[in-house]
Amino acid sequence: MRILIETPKYSFSKYHREGPVFIKEFMSPIPTIFNYGFIEGSLAADGMEKDVVVIGPRMEQGTVFEVSGTDGVIKFIDDSVEDDKEIILSGGLYSKPLFYFYFHLYAAFKIAYYLLVKRKISRCRFGGIVWYKEG
Repeated sequence: MRILIETPKYSFSKYHREGPVFIKEFMSPIPTIFNYGFIEGSLAADGMEKDVVVIGPRMEQGTVFEVSGTDGVIKFIDDSVEDDKEIILSGGLYSKPLFYFYFHLYAAFKIAYYLLVKRKISRCRFGGIVWYKEG
């Protein structure tokens, strides 16, 4: 699988790629605690490429790398649509409780974002993390 990083770890801005450029989607009140991107050529339930969270050292925007599989999945509803995020562990330390806290907070932020910016009521919910191998 080819992974492309759109939003580097510690960024307050959430980006998505349109062709060769990265477009800022929104500013978050909390920085991402992981690298965020997608699996090239995949298709998720929301009609976009599958989201991926890469836990490990910070990667530059536009970084592309290959992996043979993923280590887990974050169950998430965004804008009332299933928007799960595959997990890749690429080294370093991480805290499972911190990730649970982050995604609960992120879901609350997205509800407020849709209400205040998009002017609509939308369901956003963190449904937990499924680890493919405990370790």
